[in-house]
Amino acid sequence: MERFLIVGGDRGGAALLRALDQMDRVRVVGVIDRDPQAPAFLEARTRGIPVGTDPEPFLSTLPDVIIQLSEQPDLSGLVPRRNGKKPLLIGGAVSRVMVKLIEEKEKWFEAWRMRQGELHTIIDSTHDGMIAVNSKGEITLFNRSAERLMGMKATDVIGKPVTQAVPGTGLDRVLRTGRAELNRQQELPNGVKIVTNRVPVKDRTGRVIGVVAVFRDITEVLALTKQVTDLESMKSLLQAIIDSSDEAISVVDARGIGILINPAYTRLTGLPPEEVIGKPADADISEGESMHMKVLKTRKPVRGVPMKVGPNRKDVVVNVAPIIVDGELKGSVGIIHDMSEIKRLNRELERARRIIRTLEAKYTFDDIIGESEGMRMAIDQARQAARTRATVLLRGESGTGKELFAHAIHNDSDRKYHQFVRVNCAAISESLLESELFGYEEGAFTGARPGGKKGLFEEASGGTIFLDEIGELAPNIQVKLLRVLQEKEVIRVGGTRPIPVDVRVIAATNVHLEKAIQEKRFREDLYYRLNVLPISIPPLRFRKEDLPLLAIHLIKKFNQEYGRNVEEIDDEALRALTEYDWPGNVRELENVLGRAMINMNFSERRMKKEHLPPLHGSAINRASGPEISEEPGEDSESLQEVLARTEREYIERVYRACRGNKTETARRLGISVRNLYYKLERYGIG
Repeated sequence: MERFLIVGGDRGGAALLRALDQMDRVRVVGVIDRDPQAPAFLEARTRGIPVGTDPEPFLSTLPDVIIQLSEQPDLSGLVPRRNGKKPLLIGGAVSRVMVKLIEEKEKWFEAWRMRQGELHTIIDSTHDGMIAVNSKGEITLFNRSAERLMGMKATDVIGKPVTQAVPGTGLDRVLRTGRAELNRQQELPNGVKIVTNRVPVKDRTGRVIGVVAVFRDITEVLALTKQVTDLESMKSLLQAIIDSSDEAISVVDARGIGILINPAYTRLTGLPPEEVIGKPADADISEGESMHMKVLKTRKPVRGVPMKVGPNRKDVVVNVAPIIVDGELKGSVGIIHDMSEIKRLNRELERARRIIRTLEAKYTFDDIIGESEGMRMAIDQARQAARTRATVLLRGESGTGKELFAHAIHNDSDRKYHQFVRVNCAAISESLLESELFGYEEGAFTGARPGGKKGLFEEASGGTIFLDEIGELAPNIQVKLLRVLQEKEVIRVGGTRPIPVDVRVIAATNVHLEKAIQEKRFREDLYYRLNVLPISIPPLRFRKEDLPLLAIHLIKKFNQEYGRNVEEIDDEALRALTEYDWPGNVRELENVLGRAMINMNFSERRMKKEHLPPLHGSAINRASGPEISEEPGEDSESLQEVLARTEREYIERVYRACRGNKTETARRLGISVRNLYYKLERYGIG
């Protein structure tokens, strides 16, 4: 037997002492330390091991191994020889590593012991009885519920063969066959009837190494059956109470499906039970978000939410609360109040919200619908542009969604928490546009506000300014805009002091700027300042594969606006939309689908081709046209070609009559100046 002497009585010495004292072929002959209260001293005394502060008496016992955990006392000159051989002296880093390993082992063992304790606590806390046997058929687990149901103590059966300790369990059969036995009814020796599941436990190779049985008193199932019967009776009573209430009540289940309404609800909304029961929670909503779905998501009640419900778009205020039973969400109940008299206040509130929204971006990249290659490329370019502060030029036809891209770029940039100012350069007269963009000083012109006024560039400082229809800017304003882009400062109308601004510019146009430069209508130097990050947005006719996605998105939007519940568009209608070229792009598609929804009955859920308005040309195309022979030949022009040629001839005739005045031409044609520029460029007129 090896004789060990430990020098050093700290916590490490105590851990080492416990580890060595558990070994059969090791004997600790003593513990040395200057501190009699050291942990190892106290541990050694409890185990009957000699301790002391003087090393010489212990060295005389001639130990085989000396483990020196402390530098003091120094034993290098005191170590005796035994049969001409010195004992093994372990010190320094080696002893510290040994102690570290032993301490880690003790920590791991303590954690393992605690985890085992937690597992046993969980198993003992479960309401179901549990019995487990090992591969020899010996009982290894017998929880408290098993003790209660079987009238036995775990201490009396643990470690004994299951066939002897608890006969008739069937665990030996499952252990032998390896097949699970589920939902088996059985009567225990004490007369208790149970339902049990017996499942084999297998290792990674598939070998059965044990069996676990989980069982429950069947009388509890009978009690649950009675509870269900009682609940049915309670439901009938509750229905009678709800039906007698004058308050409109709506109840949905945990999935948001309507399960109950009362007559007061039908009187208020105009919706009978068959249009609400079994339908989604938003089936009755004409305008607004479903508060039932919000409550089901948040598990928190909402109060005083205004919305419109039913086919008559009734103004109501709703209170909705979750239904929670034993901590489980079962659904939600809503109380609906008729609040038509506050319609005026709602309008004022909406007016205030519109004012606020003019200074913030509403859309993100998630609102841009499109999976076509051209649209994905435009979105990727816009996302890259959002990560920079460079000027962005959005190019595309009218109605392609340039403003939507501007909103998304701002919201995806580091300026999203600052102002987003929108300016339509074609909608403001030239005389006002300069003062609106750059501001003015007091007394700059007749009617100027005392103290002057900030321009939109100053208002947008720190954020983004979106200049739509940039191609319509007058030459003098182009010069001032160029200075803002170059010098990052503005000079107010009537002022001389430059004002620095930190603003990101996003411009948009449907004008062919290169052609405008050649015609001296647009400054070339401003073009290069704006065209830093050009993004071309494809027209709808070049990305018709996006039509199904766009159509469904717009239908959902109109469902909210018109109080409908249209769910889909059929293939024939979609084919008709795809065959059309959409000169007005997404804006025209929105107009067509909105008119189609108006043509539908309130209860219809599918949009069909007959609901769509005619798609064979614009009002101008149909107003006049060339005479067409009653029997055209095989080489005759297509309808689209005839319409396009007629439109070109009529626009050119009006344009010449107005002597090239685009504003007057647009007025006579009944179209916007922006649309006129697009058509002049398309047909090469000018």
